Amino acid sequence: MNTTIIGFAYLLSGVLFILALKGLSSPVSARKGNTYGMLGMAIAVATTLYGAGSGLELSSYTNIIIAVAVGGIFGSILARKISMTALPQLVAAFHSLVGLAAVFVAIGAYKNPAAFFDGGIITTGSMIEMSLGLAIGAITFSGSVIAFAKLQGLVSGNPLVFKGQHLINLVIFLSILALIYMTALSPMDAATEQYFWAIVGLSFFIGFLVVLPIGGADMPVVVSMLNSYSGWAACGIGFTLQNTALIITGALVGSSGAILSYIMCKGMNRSIVSVLLGGFGGDSDAAAAAASQPKGNVKQGSADDASFIMGNAQKVIIVPGYGMAVSQAQHALREMCDILKSKGVEVRYAIHPVAGRMPGHMNVLLAEANVPYDEVFELEEINHEFATADVAFVIGANDVTNPLAKTDPQSPIYGMPILDVEKAATTLFLKRSMASGYAGVDNDLFFRDKTMMLLGDAKKTTEEIVQALNLS
Repeated sequence: MNTTIIGFAYLLSGVLFILALKGLSSPVSARKGNTYGMLGMAIAVATTLYGAGSGLELSSYTNIIIAVAVGGIFGSILARKISMTALPQLVAAFHSLVGLAAVFVAIGAYKNPAAFFDGGIITTGSMIEMSLGLAIGAITFSGSVIAFAKLQGLVSGNPLVFKGQHLINLVIFLSILALIYMTALSPMDAATEQYFWAIVGLSFFIGFLVVLPIGGADMPVVVSMLNSYSGWAACGIGFTLQNTALIITGALVGSSGAILSYIMCKGMNRSIVSVLLGGFGGDSDAAAAAASQPKGNVKQGSADDASFIMGNAQKVIIVPGYGMAVSQAQHALREMCDILKSKGVEVRYAIHPVAGRMPGHMNVLLAEANVPYDEVFELEEINHEFATADVAFVIGANDVTNPLAKTDPQSPIYGMPILDVEKAATTLFLKRSMASGYAGVDNDLFFRDKTMMLLGDAKKTTEEIVQALNLS
């Protein structure tokens, strides 16, 4: 009877996780999706504790309650205080914890098999599953640490490349597979344990090597990739623990993350194989060379100029980027757009798949400012409309609008589809300075005759435009 109840409860939690993913596919249903996910996880945790109830002592329950309380309190405080600007770093940090948890579970199972396996014997199949979960978890942890450091500015966003890096990565990867094979087929003795710890060390090491060579412009793909890795790590450990809910959850996260990574690679004209091998972010030397070349004159404008141009326009397309997130300008931007719409101006938002520092970053910010969902469009839906727009209003974006992605094969962003803001009658750029984007490449569009630069804090400048529109 207990087995039936547990199986049904795990199935229910799996269905809720699927509904959660479906809900998260759209901003309209995202809140409902989060609710489904939390309910599914609560059922899975309660079912696991119920299933293990006969083998748990009072002290075990006390430790579990303390751990849940500490994690819950820490997570709640962090979620309330974290700024939208730092959300990508938070996601990367969470991925690292998932990977580290998988590593700890695998180590615990290996060192004390009696607590995890019937008769205290780890079968060959279980050893393979556990070793794979261990390796993927270690790669997820170290890779996520580097991603966090790059996003936080603790490590340069430029690609760290060196000669022969792909060959080294391949050799390490094959060595890990060989060690997993030897660990699974050898008896559990001192020699086998050396194989086990070698898997741990090499997996941590290759996690660093895979992410360090990736450039800043490609960090959203990295976050998506690590999300997939964390799911597969959890899935592998689910087999170790013989926990159906963990297997289902890990498979869902791993597969959905892999699909998202593929979609983003397609949106950036990157190879999914290059993502897996690392070092697809481009050549920083080429970026520096491009940045050092003289570009021409820059036309600077003011908030009054922008107000006059947009107030007399018929169609304005807004292009948000990471600079909007840094200045927290989304609320002022929505207010500006509301005024423009009251004047009869058609307003739309164009979202590049890698705008910001993680998938969906701009969508989250615009949703926070209550921007209508039907005004927000993805690149492939709206790119053709820039030719009919009077104004392209770029607020804090750079790399995703850079024409060099189409024209310069030496550029780190070459081949990445961009938003065709250059086709608008006028392009207004809100930037703090003339500095290059996260990819380290100057934007030729800044020097075009149809471009007007509005230099300064994006939020302050947008608020000044709002004031000027109200007076006009």
